[in-house]
Amino acid sequence: MASPPRPELPLKFSLRGIPTNRSQLRPVLVPSKLRSWLARLQLARADAIQGDTGKAKAAYQDFLTLWKDADPDIPILIAAKAEYAKL
Repeated sequence: MASPPRPELPLKFSLRGIPTNRSQLRPVLVPSKLRSWLARLQLARADAIQGDTGKAKAAYQDFLTLWKDADPDIPILIAAKAEYAKL
């Protein structure tokens, strides 16, 4: 009996190097809430690249408001704060 087809999932690579075959790949699920928060950051970055600082600032503020209770040493939060400060 064949196993049912699995949906394609994002793949996580070992820090020691790229796996040599598919059996070494491990699927990683990213919670939808986290994807939503990260999408807000990407929108802020896109607005900043396009030169729309007003929209970029608003999007960064939305992202930073959502992450206000997060640990302050999270790399993506540190990067977002630095990018916001440059606007």
